[in-house]
Amino acid sequence: MGKTAYRQKAEAKIQEQQARIAEARAKAKGGVADARISAEKQIDELEAKLEIAKKKLAEIGDAAEGAWEDISKSLDDAWDDISSGLKKVMNRFS
Repeated sequence: MGKTAYRQKAEAKIQEQQARIAEARAKAKGGVADARISAEKQIDELEAKLEIAKKKLAEIGDAAEGAWEDISKSLDDAWDDISSGLKKVMNRFS
């Protein structure tokens, strides 16, 4: 996959993760106080990780052709981490 295609895919993932985080926050608001507080803290952490992922995506745009692949690997790890965290939060309210 080329740099441009990867970047487009990553932008779509960012939008998807933002939507999933918003859904998780909405579910957390309806939860019991203790669970809600814990979930909101986790969601805040996920949002911070998503912001880091956005910065890495911007770095890909500026990176040389060979260097962007290294950045993409760390971005892929960030996706896995965010997805895993979202699953944990969503399972709490399922």
